[in-house]
Amino acid sequence: MLDPRVMDPDQEIVQRAGLDDRELDEVVRVLEGLHRWRETERRMSEASSRYMKLGETDMRALRFVIATQNHGLIATPGAVAAHLGISSASTTKMLDRLAAGGHIRRLAHPTDRRSLAIEVTEETRRTARESVGKAHARRFDVVARLSSRERVLVARFLEDLSDTELAGVGLSEAGPDGAGPLPAP
Repeated sequence: MLDPRVMDPDQEIVQRAGLDDRELDEVVRVLEGLHRWRETERRMSEASSRYMKLGETDMRALRFVIATQNHGLIATPGAVAAHLGISSASTTKMLDRLAAGGHIRRLAHPTDRRSLAIEVTEETRRTARESVGKAHARRFDVVARLSSRERVLVARFLEDLSDTELAGVGLSEAGPDGAGPLPAP
């Protein structure tokens, strides 16, 4: 129930003055679409995690290492820890799990004797491409079908929506999984 006419009939929280029933129906349709997308995204993430037998943080780490490798950069334990916003001890335990599961390899860093290079195994890369990669390609296709004007509008809407949510919980920027630049090698 995302309809404020049902959940907040006295307008104590959601002010809807100036919106007629048709406009309210449109707003509710958008909110219900967002809710369906969040649920779909959650189920897809859980299915991928179960399929690969990994937790969400492990999956985020693998996506980071794959993206780093795709850009010709070297993923290090420190870069993984910074990206995930976790301690170096937690990172070591996670990398141990991923290595034991055959998902990553730790190699000598080619230019820094004090560091390690982290690489995703070919089998894990292939599995991620077949599951998460193909799902992303389908989402990309949906967005690509929009006109340029529609993409700008949707992007602005999602950015504004994210900003309201972040402001509501006292945050000023996306968390450690935000879409920031990849680390330097």
